[in-house]
This record gives sequence, structure tokens and C-alpha cells, in this order.
Amino acid sequence: MSLFLTRQPVINRQGKIIATRLCIYDRGGNAAAAIDALNDLTDSWPQGERGLFVHFDALPGGASLLDWVAPANVTVELPGAPFGDAQAAGFVAALRESGLSLCYHFDEDAAQVLAGGVRFRFIGFDATSFSPAQLQALAAKTESSGIPLALNVEGPQEFLACLDAGMSAAAGWFVKRPAEAPAKQLNASQAHIVRVLNLVRRNADVGEIETALKQDVALSYKLLRYINSVGFGLSCEVQSFKHAVAILGYDKLNKWLSLLLVTASKDPLAPTLMHTAVARGRLMEQLGEGLVDPSEYDNLFITGAFSLLDLLLGVEMEQALDAMYLPPPITDALLGGDGLYAPFLDLARACEDGGGAALAAKADLLGLSSERVNRAHLAALAFADAMEY
Repeated sequence: MSLFLTRQPVINRQGKIIATRLCIYDRGGNAAAAIDALNDLTDSWPQGERGLFVHFDALPGGASLLDWVAPANVTVELPGAPFGDAQAAGFVAALRESGLSLCYHFDEDAAQVLAGGVRFRFIGFDATSFSPAQLQALAAKTESSGIPLALNVEGPQEFLACLDAGMSAAAGWFVKRPAEAPAKQLNASQAHIVRVLNLVRRNADVGEIETALKQDVALSYKLLRYINSVGFGLSCEVQSFKHAVAILGYDKLNKWLSLLLVTASKDPLAPTLMHTAVARGRLMEQLGEGLVDPSEYDNLFITGAFSLLDLLLGVEMEQALDAMYLPPPITDALLGGDGLYAPFLDLARACEDGGGAALAAKADLLGLSSERVNRAHLAALAFADAMEY
């Protein structure tokens, strides 16, 4: 397999992720092989209610594309080119019969494509190519052809401008560009979670940790909710902190408390960052299987989850980590970009906004095949989708 996947969140006006946009890069250039590779990934595809937009860096030929048994929650992005080539009539007829959910990636062929009889659910506009005024005019002009969606939105202000222009939602990593300067310290709730985390990492007495948790009832409730989430696969419901210690032990509690810190932000766009942090952590954990000692897996998860801690908590990364007693490989990766976990973090980041070549190079560095990376990526996305934020 020579395919690699990257992703972007699709976010609505309320700051909620309503879908994920997967960008597919094919290093092989063989359309039939690319579709076979996608079909091979069917068992790893996220199956939840959240939709998936699929954008091909190089669109396979019409006939090959229609050989893909696309999952039911997929919307395929199409540019205008295949509607104007020699096989256009057959392609259009096949699309009408396929039942595929389609998004037209708006381009210079719009007049021909939108008049051609294919029904599009969405019209996608590349926000790097149009001004807000142009987007507003285009949204009004195409409102009968599909739901308007902004693509490749780069910053928070651009996100708001796209929504004001009539876009229903926006795809991009603008959430990773903070709109405000970092604060000087953690807020009280965040600092309390850090104190409990440190007690767990020092293997403090269970009673002492439980007393600290009880100082924040919402914190205790949220921790138990996460531990009992479907994704964690426990065979019985954990009903108390003491029960959690008995079943999970301190190492796993350290992981879940770390997750709790990641999800402590109240920012309107925080759910997207939380989702991204959890997906990074899960992806790193899965990529590390067989490459690091099993005792390192939870630390890989924490490294990925904490890699967005500065944005989630609104402080500098050094400030966020200063009060925590973290293993050196975690701080080495987060502060210096080096050490045992750094290549896994680099690869996880490349799965978000790296190009196909950069992603392939980082996978090669770890000796990981594209299939291994793609399966881990899709599984991590499904895991993050299943969480409540």
C-alpha cells in the first residue's frame, strides 16, 4: 500500500466537530491499486455518526473511483475535471446510480458541473482562494446546489469570516493558532488536577488521593465517566476511585487523569483541541506497539495528549509542565522535540497537516508501512470520536 491519510476537523458555528476531512495521498500513481488499498481499510474505518469527507490529492479515474466500496458515512469531494473529459457522460451516469454522498470542490468548471445533473450534498470552497466577500456571493449563487462548506481555513479570524459569509462549517487547523496571548498561570481547576496527578505519580496513599478528588465533585464524576467509556473496554463498571485503583492500578489512573487535564478547558473551540489531543495520544500509543517496551505505551499516549496542553490550558508549554513530575522522555519530546517519543509525536502531527511526502518520510524513519500508519490513524480517530468532551 502506498496511500497515506491526513485529516482536518470540520467545525460548525458552535465550535463542534461535525465531521472529519480525510486527505488521501497516493505515492504509487496506480488508480486501481489506490482503490484496492482503500477497500482494504474498510474494517478500520470509523463507523460512528460523525461524517467523513474524503479528498483525493490526485483523483483516481472515474471508473476506478466507483470501484471503492465507500462506507456509508463518507462524502467524496470531486473537482470539475472528471466532468469535462472524454468519459464524462459515463462517469455522470454512474455517479447518479451510485448513491454516493458528494461534495463539489468548487472550481472554474462550476457552471458546467452544476448544470450537469449530478446531485451534490455540499459545495466546498477553498478559503485560501476566495475572499469573504467572494464566498458570500458564491454561497448565495449556489445555495440551491448544495450546503456551503469552507475548506483549508487557516486562522480563527478567517473561520469567523467564513461563517459570516454564509458557510455552514469550516475545515482546517485554525484551532491550533491561538487568538489570545498565553496566561501566566493555570486556573484553579487546572491546578487542582495537576495536584491530583502528582499524587498518583508519587504513588501516594489511595485515601489521600481520594480526599483530593472529593474536593472537586465534578472532577471525580468526569474521571469515572472517562474510565467507564466504551473505548476503554473494561469488563465491569468502575464505581469509585478505590475501585478504579483496584482494577486499573496507578499507571492507568495516571493516563486517565492526564486525559482529564487535557479536557479541562472551557474555550468554545476546546472540544476540537481535546479531540485532536486524544487522537494524537491514541495514535502514538498504537504506533509504538512492538517498537517500544509495553511499559512505555501509556507514556506515548500522555505525550500525544499533552502536546496540545499549551493551547488547551492557555499557558506556555513550559508553564504547563513546570508543576508536573513527568518522565524525562515526555518532557524531552514536548519541550525539546527529541528523545525516544519525539519521532512518534512528529508522525502523529504529520497525520494532521503534513503533506503525503512528509508523512511518508516520518513513517519510513520508524520503519512503519503506510498500512500500519493508516490503520492506527483511523483507529485513533474512532477512539477520539467515541469520547465525550
